[in-house]
Amino acid sequence: TARILVEFLEVAITSVVSLKGLYPPGAFESRRYMTLVVQRARHPQLQDYIHSAVHGLLPFIQKGLVERVAVIFFSTDNFPMEKFIFKLTVNQSFGSKVEEADLKFSLRSFLIKLSVSESLTKVLPRDCRWEITAYFRSLPRASTSKDAEVWIPTDTKQWQQFPLLTPIKSMTSEPLCLQLYLEHPSLSESKP
Repeated sequence: TARILVEFLEVAITSVVSLKGLYPPGAFESRRYMTLVVQRARHPQLQDYIHSAVHGLLPFIQKGLVERVAVIFFSTDNFPMEKFIFKLTVNQSFGSKVEEADLKFSLRSFLIKLSVSESLTKVLPRDCRWEITAYFRSLPRASTSKDAEVWIPTDTKQWQQFPLLTPIKSMTSEPLCLQLYLEHPSLSESKP
């Protein structure tokens, strides 16, 4: 389940970045995934950043430590303007009883919904930056896992008030519960 989820997150995050239009159209190429046409980063550094960030989460997803994975878009003054949040819960006790085809079918619907969600998002300035951030339920101890050493605890800049949430898709199906939603700053916090 964790392996399928990580593979899905890599494709979904690439789709989000492509959807936002921060890169020229030639930065992505079409490919098939779960019988859908999705975008794949053509630039090796962009592709490697997304791949290594998401695949680096695999051991932590397997241990049930990852609560959310976010793609955060920042203004030039480091103000978060928009967040695509993948909130996940993986039931580890379910083991390998899950049918891979059933799980992939459920995840496929997220990619379909994501591909038509551009109207829900903000138009961002070309000079904004973005990053992938993982939120852990608890931090793994570095002494027990060499994988923990590559993740840096940080005090991520949060909204000052409760954000505006826009749900995109959710799924509850053993062994995985997954929600995808957008966060925007509250109207009083939005910068002109």
